[in-house]
Order: sequence, then C-alpha cells, then structure tokens
Amino acid sequence: MGFVEVITTLKPYAFMVLLQFGYSGMFVISVASIKSGMNHFVLVVYRNVIAAIVIAPFALYFERKVRPKMTLTTVIKIAALALLEPVLDQNLYYMGANLTSASFASALYNMIPAMTFIMAIILRVEKLTIKSRRSQAKIAGSVVTVIGALLMILYKGPVVEFFWSKGRSYHGASSSQSSNWLTGTLFLLASCVCWSGFYVLQSNTLESYSAELSLATLICLMGAMMSSVVTLAVEGANAKPWSIGWDMRLATAVYSGVICSGITYYVQGIVMKERGPVFVTAFNPICMIITAILGSIILAEQITLGSVIGAVIIVIGLYALIWGKSKDQASQSSDTSASLQLPVAATDSRKLESNSRHSK
Repeated sequence: MGFVEVITTLKPYAFMVLLQFGYSGMFVISVASIKSGMNHFVLVVYRNVIAAIVIAPFALYFERKVRPKMTLTTVIKIAALALLEPVLDQNLYYMGANLTSASFASALYNMIPAMTFIMAIILRVEKLTIKSRRSQAKIAGSVVTVIGALLMILYKGPVVEFFWSKGRSYHGASSSQSSNWLTGTLFLLASCVCWSGFYVLQSNTLESYSAELSLATLICLMGAMMSSVVTLAVEGANAKPWSIGWDMRLATAVYSGVICSGITYYVQGIVMKERGPVFVTAFNPICMIITAILGSIILAEQITLGSVIGAVIIVIGLYALIWGKSKDQASQSSDTSASLQLPVAATDSRKLESNSRHSK
C-alpha cells in the first residue's frame, strides 16, 4: 500500500478524532456559559446563525456547479434534520447538561453509537449478518459500549485524584445528590435519540442531495429560524436574554456555531457518505474521555473510579465496533473491485456494432 492509499484510509479516522476534540471544547464552554446565566434557547439561535453565515460563502462558491436541484422531498428532509438537531437535540442537551455536568453528559452520549446502530438496522441502512464475525463484533461493541456508559451513570465510587486536581475544591455538592439529576438524565437521553435520528436521516439525505456544504448551511439556517420561533414562544418579547457582549457568551456561540455545527455537519457528511452513520457515531466515546479531563481542569468536576472503569470498557467496545465497520468497508471494496469491468472505447463499440450487422 502506497503513501497516498495510507493517507486516504486514515483520513476518515483522523477527521472523526478531530471532531471529538471540537465537541469536547463545546461541551465544557457551553456548560460554563449556561451555568453562569446564558439562555440556552438564545445560544442555539446564535450558534446556528453564525454557522450559516460562515459556511454559506463556501457552499455558494465550491458547490455552485454540482449542487443538486431542490425538491419537495429534500426540503422536508432538511426541515426534519433542522428540527432533530439544532432545535431538539441542542436544547435538550443544554438543559440536561445544566442539570448534571459536562462530563456526565458526554458519558451518556456514548449510547449514541448503539442507538444509531439499532435505528440503522431497523431502517435497513446498516446490513447485519449474524453469522459473520464483523456483524458479531458490531453487536458486541455496541453492547459493551452501553454497559460502560451505564457503569459510569450508576456507579460513582471514590474520587480519583490526578496531578492537576490535587488540592482543589470541587464546585457544589455531588452530582448524584442533586434533585434535578434524574430530570437532566431524561433530557440527555431524549437528546441522544434525536441525535441518532439526525445521523441516520443525514446519511439518507446525502444520497439524493450530495452537496455537503449546502446541506450544512440549509440545516443551520432552517434550524436558526425554528429555534427563533421556539425562543420567542418561551421567552416572549423580552430582549434581556438576547443581549450578549464581548465575553464568554459570544465565544461560546461562535465556537459552537463554527466548529460544532457548520464544520461538523460538513465533515461528518463527507465521512458518512463513505462509511455510513454508525462509523461516525462510533468515535463519541473519545469525546467523553477528553471532556472528563477538561471538565476536571476547567470546571473542577469530579472524576470518579466508576468513570475511569467505564471509560476503559467503552474504549474496548469502540474498538470492536470500529473493527466490524472496517471489515464491512474492506468487504464492500473487494465486491466493488470484483464487479468492475474495463470500459469499451467508442471506436471499439462502433466496430463491434458494424461487425454485428455484417454478420447478420
């Protein structure tokens, strides 16, 4: 395998790992902003407006000749995508993370690969052959990932001290003692379902509307409009929640919009066209580990023994799931290569037709 082939093979993995770093930063700074008083409905609106403004020029220029025609079906799908992710998922996540913690929220999001895998099987996006090792690995990996996430949720254990957290005091009481913990968990679970549905629907939409930048722009634009309606309905005509200055709130909106909406929708769309929605969500556990460390450093959140053990189990499940997906990709590549035939040149084609008429 040459250097170019190696880079091509590793590119989807590198993209997804980098996206997890981007999400980890968003998890931490968004929770810090919301806990300091920022309205999460307003944050969703600003986030998607900024994302649309940043991505739109690239979509207009780079996809001006390849952008498919807009159909009613595509419009409905884009509206559903905007409802699932910018409106429902983002607001549910912010509400749940505000009632729990950034590290807990990112840990619970490790259920997304399993949820997406189940949805993909039900909708026949993902093929499953029980007798094949790759399918067994994907099933086992999904189950192990959920077990690891459940362990992090149900078992706390003693606090694990790291060199950066020694001697620091943690903010507030233990998260498990919070009266709103259960409500926050339910919000986060609902957010996971919406996000999984978004991945599957995005994969389906890209089959007929294969313009990743344009699709990302339209999702953010429509999501911003829908979120504005929701915010006005909840907050009324009060202008106070909408006011932000040159502070952490603006930085949160810009970072979340550019990195976690605009760029993320585009990059995961590219990877999804090649590897499918299950591969994209399989990297979520990496985000959990990064967020737990950043949350401990920046927000002084606790890292417990249950979180560490659960993280190890989740990584094992992640490896099994990715291994199964890599075998799927290798199998599809070999099938495609076997079915390819050399094209017939136009001159050769005319000669064959002429010989056929003469023989008759």
